[in-house]
Amino acid sequence: MKRRTYGRDTGLTLRMLATSGMLGLLYVGFAAVLISYLNVGFLPMLLIVGGIALFQYYTSEKLALLASGAKVVSEQDAPQLHAMVDRLCAMADLPKPKVAVIESDVPNAFATGRNPKHSAVAVTTGLWQRLEPNELEGVLAHELSHIANRDVLIMTLASFFAMLAGLLTRYAIFFGGGGRDRNGPPIWLIVFAVSIVTYIVSFVLIRMISRYREYAADRGAALITGAPENLMSALQKISSGMASIPRQDLREVEAMNAFFIIPTNVKSAFGELFMTHPPMEKRLAALARVAREMGRTV
Repeated sequence: MKRRTYGRDTGLTLRMLATSGMLGLLYVGFAAVLISYLNVGFLPMLLIVGGIALFQYYTSEKLALLASGAKVVSEQDAPQLHAMVDRLCAMADLPKPKVAVIESDVPNAFATGRNPKHSAVAVTTGLWQRLEPNELEGVLAHELSHIANRDVLIMTLASFFAMLAGLLTRYAIFFGGGGRDRNGPPIWLIVFAVSIVTYIVSFVLIRMISRYREYAADRGAALITGAPENLMSALQKISSGMASIPRQDLREVEAMNAFFIIPTNVKSAFGELFMTHPPMEKRLAALARVAREMGRTV
């Protein structure tokens, strides 16, 4: 039976909408500058970047599994894991994704796919060995929430013009030519400066959206399982377990940090501003609030 919902987090929803709105305004301003100063080559670049974005979107499931070394497993290969996913999908009213396992001692998990019908959820052997079944269900419910929320689509759209800005920066450097804006600076310098600013600001905003998506997935997991404390316990075990993993092993999977439920580099040298995931203490506090909404004690 599908779990009843306890309402959305209005504050979180408003923050996501506000951040997305700021990102949209940034891109509108960026496009206006390009139209004003760059009359040649914009459409081909737009088509190239659009093609890359579409390719990533439609192949996200296969690319993520390939990059992580995950292997899709059958019900015969991992009956307990499949049984958990089956039960959670029934409660969340979701089609069942592909189930994959990564041979790694790093305790982690991720989900990918462009929509619920084309998706996959993967766990590492290290996660399977460290967590209790109810904790693992909390992690799987978090990943299924990412699928239900279509987070791959959201992040692809959010990243599109950041990719374009990065490409235009290179274009301005190598092919900008010596044209000038009347008596002002060279046009390539204007485009270069605007592209750099757009890229940096969008980089920060995209990471804000990414952090909000993690909060939303945590909340979704709590509502699917009806037990926020299980995910809280799992997050703490994963975080503490990461400290015992050799640095070389962590580096091998760093490319998947944006996908993982907890990145391997838990702390950021630049603080929360550039983090893809919220700090652990904030995630636990948010889950504790959800638990209180549900009348549970943690």
